[in-house]
Order: sequence, then C-alpha cells, then structure tokens
Amino acid sequence: MDVSVRKNPENVEPGVGRWVSYLNRERKLDSLVGRCPTAPPAPKGLYLYGNVGSGKTMLMDMFYGATEGIVKHRQRFHFHEAMLKINEHMHRLWKNQVEEKSLRSSISGWITNLPFDSKVMEWVAAEEKYKQEVQMKNILPAVADKFLVDQHADQRGASILCFDEIQTVDVFAIVALSGIVSRLLSTGTVLVATSNRAPWDLNQDGMQREIFQKLVAKLEKHCEIIPIGSEVDYRRLIAQRSIDQVHYFWPLDDNAVRQLEAMWCQVTNHFGGKIISSTIPVMFGRTLEVPQSCNGVARFTFEYLCGRPVGAADYIAVAHNYHTVFITNIPVMSMRIRDKARRFITLIDELYNHHCCLFCSAASSIDDLFQGTEEGTLFDLESFQFETEIEGGKLRRDVLAEGTVSSGGAPAGIVSMLSGQEELFAFRRAVSRLIEMQTPLYLEGVHSLHPYFRNSTKNM
Repeated sequence: MDVSVRKNPENVEPGVGRWVSYLNRERKLDSLVGRCPTAPPAPKGLYLYGNVGSGKTMLMDMFYGATEGIVKHRQRFHFHEAMLKINEHMHRLWKNQVEEKSLRSSISGWITNLPFDSKVMEWVAAEEKYKQEVQMKNILPAVADKFLVDQHADQRGASILCFDEIQTVDVFAIVALSGIVSRLLSTGTVLVATSNRAPWDLNQDGMQREIFQKLVAKLEKHCEIIPIGSEVDYRRLIAQRSIDQVHYFWPLDDNAVRQLEAMWCQVTNHFGGKIISSTIPVMFGRTLEVPQSCNGVARFTFEYLCGRPVGAADYIAVAHNYHTVFITNIPVMSMRIRDKARRFITLIDELYNHHCCLFCSAASSIDDLFQGTEEGTLFDLESFQFETEIEGGKLRRDVLAEGTVSSGGAPAGIVSMLSGQEELFAFRRAVSRLIEMQTPLYLEGVHSLHPYFRNSTKNM
C-alpha cells in the first residue's frame, strides 16, 4: 500500500473509497450508454384474511395453479416452511461471514504490524468496521435474494410469491418477515398472501413495533388488503354432505383400537405388509426415527410426535416421506398441555399442506379435542424456540435466554400472547382441517399421487 495515496486520511470517511469508485463507474456508463432505464412498477399483490375455512388457501392455490406454464418464476410457501428456510439461509450466511471475518482479521493483523502512519491505521480499522456493518445490514436482503432461487433453472428472482398463513408468533418472525418481504416487494415481486388476521392486527402485543409498522406499510402499499367476510366454515359444510368420518376413531375404547388396527393392517398389507423402523433426514443435519413404517405409510403415537422437543422441520420431513400417517392415542388438549397442543397444530398444518392421508385414534370427537383455557395461562418456552443447526448436542436455540424476546428485552408481551387466544384461533384452523381430511373431497386430492386411494377410498 502506498502511503502517499492517502495524504489526508483524516478527511476520508469509512467506506467512501468504495462509493467514489462506484459513482465514477456509474458516470462513465451514463455518458456512454445513457441512464439506466427504470423498471415499471409491479402489479399490486393480494393479502386475503378471514376466518378459518372461509376459502383463503383454496383461492390462493387456485391462483397459483392458474399461473403454471404462464409465470416462469413463482414459489409457494407455508409459514412454517418459510421460516425454516429463512433461518437456514441466515445460518449459512452467518457461518460464511464468520469464516470471512477470521480471514480478514488475519490480514488486518498483518497490516497493523506494518510501519504505517497512525492515521492510515485508523482508516483501515474504520473501513473494516464499515464493511461489517454493511454485511449485517444486508443479511436479510441477501436471504431474500436466495429465498426465491428457481431450483431447476438456478436463477434468482420470482415474479410471484404465494405465502400461506402469515403469522407473527415471535420476534424472529417479525424481523425476518419485515426484512425479506420488504426486499421482495421493493424489487418487483408480486405477493399473494393469506392470514387469519389483517396486517395491522398481526402483532397485537407490540413486539418490535417500529419494524412491524414498516412491514405493515409495505404490505398496504404493495397489496390489496381484502377481507374474506364469510362466517361459514366450508370444510364443515362439505363434511356434513359427505359420508361418515371413517379415518378418525374415538373415544379410546376397545372398539376404536380394533378399528384402527384393522385399518393399519389393510393399508400396510396393500403396500407389502413388511413393517420396519426407519430414519428420515430432517433440516439442519438432523434425523427423526420412525418406529413403524411400510413403503410410504408411517405410524406414531401422539406422545412421540407432540410430547417431545420436535417441531415444524420434523413434521415437514414426515409429510415429505410418507403419504399416509397414523397417529394413535390423541388426548383431549387444554392449556395444561399447551406445548403439546401447539405442536399438534403445527403437525396438522404440515400434513394438510402436503396432502397426506391421516388416520387417528383420539379421546374425543374432533370438535371436543381442545377444551380451552380453564386451567389458566401457562408460559410455553418451547413455542418460542426456533430451530438451528445441531451444535453441542442442542437441537434448538432458546431466544428467551438471549433477552431478544421483545423490543424492551422482557417477555411480558409474550406472556400476554400466551393467554390462549392465539392457540384457540390456531386450533380452530386445525379442527377445521381435521374435519376436511376425513372427507372424500380431500382424499380425491391425494388420488393422483397415490393410486391406492382411488380404488379403496369408498371401502375405508
């Protein structure tokens, strides 16, 4: 490095060298080829919100299906899957930055040992700090760019992003959604989203209020906010016109056990009858043991899937690997086993989103499965942990332990959110979906993927 190049280092702001070089190149290009044309504004997207079973997801899926072969770059995500992918991309970027930082530190250490003027040393340190700040500021936009890579064509960008069941269950969701959705909307992506709540009602407990308000402003600017005003749960309406529910057996008496066992034997015999235990891969380098499986059919107890520290990534793995899932011994749920109830809600969401065929044995009817909040509020740490790569034998990172739960660093807002309203709302969705999953109309959606059901649904 030539010290004479920096005659007045005290007048040089951090990062200014990069920006001066960039502006000079821009001016030269403008003089040669003219100003870069401005992209026309993208069409407005849609944000649909309303009660469970009112048809939000169906409308979004109809739109997404209609764009096949017409819009090249498009993606559809459910909330849980999107959050896991965002977290995975952030973790990879963070690891890369740690490696780069280690390399830069070595180089910086070598430079500081050279006989430079103290002012030059200060400038080098300021440049390094500036670069780190820029990298941290741009991590979410970088994830957004990665988020919509066309997996087949290996090309960035998506013209349409369909996002089902937007929620703001914790600080991570608010910050990640705000950064990524803002980036996508600003770069021309058309968002079609569904939620149970209007955008301004998503964050009722005021977590990260300033960031959340920016997200709402972006949604209002780039999307038509449309309420689905129907009070009718169309899943129930369809179920009332269908045959009796034959995939859900209750209560947990000898008759229900015999019926479920008979169904298990019927289904597994069709697929060869050989029952084995297996291990399936889960995101972040983890695995899940499956006690009983048979060529696309798996069987679990409620306690195994919902009574242990597992989550959305595990349920997505189950739904990806098995077209038919048996769950036995589902109890009546209340606030006393709130953590299990939340996992059960997530499990049903993923099985439904992946069009899995579900068989259950339960202690009560579907409508009576969740008994409400009579036991009072319980603070569920598990529901506010998000998954990360396995480190030191730990499968999850507890955000509460780091004091990042709310803008004030205290969990008071979270406690109020755990009063039961969010669970009741989410469980109504799970109940509605469970009812639909028993109907022939739902099973017809599985037929094209699994011909077995085409021939035997009417006998099951």
